[in-house]
Amino acid sequence: MKTYEPSAIRNVLLVGHGGTGKTTLAEALLFASGATTRMGSVEEGNTVTDFEPEETKKQISVSLALAPFEWKDAKVNLLDAPGYADFIGDVTGAIRAADAVLFVVSAVDGVEVQHEVVWELVAEAGLPRAIFINKIDRERASFERTLEGLVRAFGTQVAPLQFPIGEEHDFEGIADLLGHKAYRYPSGPQGAESDWPDDIAGKAEPHREKLAEAVAEADDSLLEQYLETGELSEEQIISGVRAGLKDARIAPVLVGSASKLMGVDRLANFIVNGFPSPADRPPVKVMTKEGEEEERASDPEGPLTAFVFKTISDPYVGRISLFRVLSGKLRPDITIWNATAGHEERIHQIFTMRGKDHENVGEVPAGDIAAVAKLAHTTTGDTLTMKGDDVTLPAVQWPEPLFAVAVEPKTQGDEDKLSTALARIGEEDPTIQIARRADINQTVMNGMGEAHIDVMVERMHRKFGVEVKTEPAKVPYKETIRAPAEALGRHVKQTGGHGQYAVAHLRVEPTGSGGGFEFVKEIVGGVIPSQFIPSVEKGVVAAMERGVLAGYPVVDVRVTVDDGKHHPVDSSDMAFQMAGSLAFREAAEKAGMVLLEPIVDVEVLVPETMTGDIMGDLNQKRGKVLGMDPTGTGKTNIRAQVPQAEMVRYSIDLRSITGGHGMYTMTFSHYEEVPAHITDRVVAELKAQQEEAHK
Repeated sequence: MKTYEPSAIRNVLLVGHGGTGKTTLAEALLFASGATTRMGSVEEGNTVTDFEPEETKKQISVSLALAPFEWKDAKVNLLDAPGYADFIGDVTGAIRAADAVLFVVSAVDGVEVQHEVVWELVAEAGLPRAIFINKIDRERASFERTLEGLVRAFGTQVAPLQFPIGEEHDFEGIADLLGHKAYRYPSGPQGAESDWPDDIAGKAEPHREKLAEAVAEADDSLLEQYLETGELSEEQIISGVRAGLKDARIAPVLVGSASKLMGVDRLANFIVNGFPSPADRPPVKVMTKEGEEEERASDPEGPLTAFVFKTISDPYVGRISLFRVLSGKLRPDITIWNATAGHEERIHQIFTMRGKDHENVGEVPAGDIAAVAKLAHTTTGDTLTMKGDDVTLPAVQWPEPLFAVAVEPKTQGDEDKLSTALARIGEEDPTIQIARRADINQTVMNGMGEAHIDVMVERMHRKFGVEVKTEPAKVPYKETIRAPAEALGRHVKQTGGHGQYAVAHLRVEPTGSGGGFEFVKEIVGGVIPSQFIPSVEKGVVAAMERGVLAGYPVVDVRVTVDDGKHHPVDSSDMAFQMAGSLAFREAAEKAGMVLLEPIVDVEVLVPETMTGDIMGDLNQKRGKVLGMDPTGTGKTNIRAQVPQAEMVRYSIDLRSITGGHGMYTMTFSHYEEVPAHITDRVVAELKAQQEEAHK
């Protein structure tokens, strides 16, 4: 593939809800352009962009894929993004690499949840967007119904440029509202052009009115004329569509059937003629090391500035970094500077990718997308420059992963490779977070949902040969005491020769929530020699870490050692540790142990019509609703405090209650005492687990 100037490049992100036919549309565009010689299918598992084994097995996209093709003297870098909520991280990264976004909507199912979620992300980024209504040839397909749903969801900026000639089994072609031409597809992806048939002129009028309204609302000068005369000229509509699309004030609607290759050529023409090139987009803002803001235009002669938006861990090639050059040029066999990580990187071969296939390139100019392998210090979100040019792009705001599972190796062999595999998976996907949690003695993997975690586990096995078991991450309960108490700890053993002798008397009392641990020495007369006092404290701390009630750490306790006995020969460090531990356990049991649970601050953003269902569910989860804040966009932000134990599967519960329309965030707040009946259940579950482990 030859090198293209920024003005001849189109970087297009393909998005939509799962099952709308995005991957089939990508396949159709590749085939229609001649980039491939056959058209694969999702069902047969042989498409270009769904090449990961997890994708062919599940028949869904789970990872972002690049698929460049050439059309009419332009290069189109198509980015096929996953359509399921669990894989929204790839969409977030790709938005930073794209200049325009194409939403694929099924004419059967209409607007779905993920369309709305991604639309908000794209609107926030200010990217131009268009809509392709797919599957118009399927049973129950309706262009009118789908168009009405789009206007309801996204407003009057939705503007039809085409409408179908026939629907379902009678779908035979496309009517172009701007050119007054019809395109039929007797064979292959190339439409046969003809004038509008007489019978569709009447059908076109309502769609032309919608188009004129959208153009007028996007331009104040045209709006005045439209309100006065009720119409706009063809020239005004055409120029208005172009200007409105460039400024993201109009979202044109096209139509077709990707699987039948109908309308695909018209879509490719629209991408090249309608979507902006990198040269048309505003300069990007970068931040210097001194904290000053600069702008960088998409100029091949400018200073090198590139952004890594996707990392792929390949077991054979190593780490592959997909990047977009925003300014300057990137060539092979040079040393560059990772301004984010503060490290030099050696660039060897540079290549473009079409799915999993690589093709080496001689240079990557501003505006283009390519890949490089084996960068040692570079991960997703990093800025690449030349040494001495310490500028960085704004950090990507990745969605917060809230679904947590504990992972452990299945075998001893897996244990040795696990940490490496987890690190590589984390590099590949920033919405996966790995942490070793000492408080629950587990390695916890946080992801976007069950499907996300399942795919990561499969990927670790396939790429790195590591098999793991997963289970819900434990809740980090803690224990404390209710009242003061005291006890005597005796560790006395006489078995001939050196014995063991230590006696320690302890008082325990609560220090209150957040009071922490205090150890107080009130020994008088040397009944416990000073060198053994730290040993008593060690024993107390060890007993606190092991827990008394249910095996969870004891907190917020003051322990005072005020008496004891020793033996000039048989007393030792270990003996006093044992005495301290025994005394603490007995005193704590007398004091009355209680279980503490973490409480989290939760914010749930849902459509206003669902607030009652969400509040009822939070109340069932022992939550306290603190308030509701309407956003002014038809949604409400519900603030609550909920026990963390009740939130373990909340991502699944919320998706079920809201049909995927809800989002939430969760942060730790404080600890509270667990109700008695729940304490009994937690203790019983822990004992059952311990018995199972000892079998």
